[in-house]
Amino acid sequence: MSNKKKLNDNGIVYSTDPEFKLEEDLPQQETLMPKQQKLKVRLDTKQRAGKAVTLIEGFSGKAEDLEDLGKKLKTFCGTGGSVKDGLIIVQGDQRDKLVPWLLKNGYASTKRIG
Repeated sequence: MSNKKKLNDNGIVYSTDPEFKLEEDLPQQETLMPKQQKLKVRLDTKQRAGKAVTLIEGFSGKAEDLEDLGKKLKTFCGTGGSVKDGLIIVQGDQRDKLVPWLLKNGYASTKRIG
């Protein structure tokens, strides 16, 4: 194991572009109100060894708010999952539980796909 510290892990060493900004330098997108969110809830089994997961996509806002919503949904369903690449992944087919929960909590534009 090496004790060398990495300064950044994004792979950029140097840029000659005067307008260049790192991702963390950019302002974060404000989180929309729940009634303005257009969420899609769908079932996915691709590249998961046949295991079904429920995906919630279309969230607009800060990563912290997405993590918070993902935690609430996983707790409500009593299952595991994760939040990555702007998607909330909940283990199992939880569409029948998640869509009513989202509607009850103010997410008015929730669509169930599949």
